[in-house]
Amino acid sequence: MVDHFDANLFRKHKLGNEAKALVVTFDIECAIRYYKAICGIIDKKKLPYKALIAFSGEKELAGKTYTEAGMNGFPDTETAEHFDKTENRILVVANKYITGFDQPKLAAMYIDKPLGGVLAVQCLSRLNRAAPELGKSEEDLFVLDFYNKAEEIKEAFDPFYTVTSLSGPTDLNVLSELKTTILGMDVFSMEDDVEPFIEKFAKGAESSELAPFIDPAAHRFNEEIEWPENGQADFKMKCKQFVRIYSRMAAIMPYSVLAWEKLFWYLRFLIPCLHITVNTDMLDVLDKIDLSTYGLRRVSFNESIVLDAGEATIDPLASKMVNAGSQEKDPLDRIVKEFNEHWFKGWDATPDAQKAKFLVIARAVAADADYQKLVVGNPNEQAVAEVMATIIKRAVLRQRKADQALYSQYRDNGEFKAGFNAVIRRIIATPEIIGDWMQFSRKDYEGDYAMAAEGERSLG
Repeated sequence: MVDHFDANLFRKHKLGNEAKALVVTFDIECAIRYYKAICGIIDKKKLPYKALIAFSGEKELAGKTYTEAGMNGFPDTETAEHFDKTENRILVVANKYITGFDQPKLAAMYIDKPLGGVLAVQCLSRLNRAAPELGKSEEDLFVLDFYNKAEEIKEAFDPFYTVTSLSGPTDLNVLSELKTTILGMDVFSMEDDVEPFIEKFAKGAESSELAPFIDPAAHRFNEEIEWPENGQADFKMKCKQFVRIYSRMAAIMPYSVLAWEKLFWYLRFLIPCLHITVNTDMLDVLDKIDLSTYGLRRVSFNESIVLDAGEATIDPLASKMVNAGSQEKDPLDRIVKEFNEHWFKGWDATPDAQKAKFLVIARAVAADADYQKLVVGNPNEQAVAEVMATIIKRAVLRQRKADQALYSQYRDNGEFKAGFNAVIRRIIATPEIIGDWMQFSRKDYEGDYAMAAEGERSLG
């Protein structure tokens, strides 16, 4: 735990060199033993930070009585305040602080405790505290679980989260392919740009000293190279893909390919300077096709937790190179296709009728008085989720006569219900789809819906 934290968070200056970790142990006795062991390693290696411990009451161990205040050297009411200080990086806990603790600098969690149900969600979600001032992103987060099985964590999160699932392990050869492709476009070179940049960067040079190695490459990209159609977007997407894949893989296992590390840091500075001048819609496609809504995963040699919520399935970490100009045009077609593949295999209905099933419900939800009053503009995500579930259930109930099969599955299958709710929320939140609603009348949609339901009845 200490080696991983030191090498992958502290030494890499995660979160502006403020990254912290939580060690979650089985009980208070384990917490005390872990704390002593961690402090011993920190002292032995002369690491420039400290560990703290948190637990309630007193604990007798080997004839000695321990308290949180006695071990930390300050009142237990001040533990959260002291943990926020830069010199305190690791907090060892048993039950205290694993729920309701808001520390945005948390970037890693090491688990040696059984977690299940809501407790798993509450505990692991300590990492999800937003910290825009620290530039916190998903790639900065890491969970290492020594105790729980992947399927147990999956079961705990399935009712609450919607994510994109992985179809298999990541092929690291894509990093070599991306590196070759990026360098082959003659925007910059390892010898003339990357190597001298890294030499300065490793010595803590200021931005003004690094600019001479970034600006010429950006100028070549922005002004000098005659790009083919989508060429600029294609190059920038590949650069972002390399950064995303390398940062995630480097967080869970050591690599000895120094060229990848150098290219990673160079691209981190170059990418913001690359300006796309063509009229294209795919500039941020890599940000939209991501692994999950947060960096929540338990990795055990390429094993990742996949949450079921009727969403998309993609190749892991984009295990083949992306290309500009390949995205689907109709977001509703994509949403319906993904949902049908998961839940409605063999469903014999026209594409328009399939869309109608969702759009009639989505229209009813968006027009509901409670939606306008309790959802729109409400920053409380938990409250919004609860209200939306009630509104969607009400809309489905109203359509039960037109589509008894859908109503029965929604009523009887909890996973289907969670997936359906997620899709309705996704449709309502997609501006392109909302705009398309205006082109049709309610009568048109309800007519399609009736035909879809009649088609299902005729199939028996």
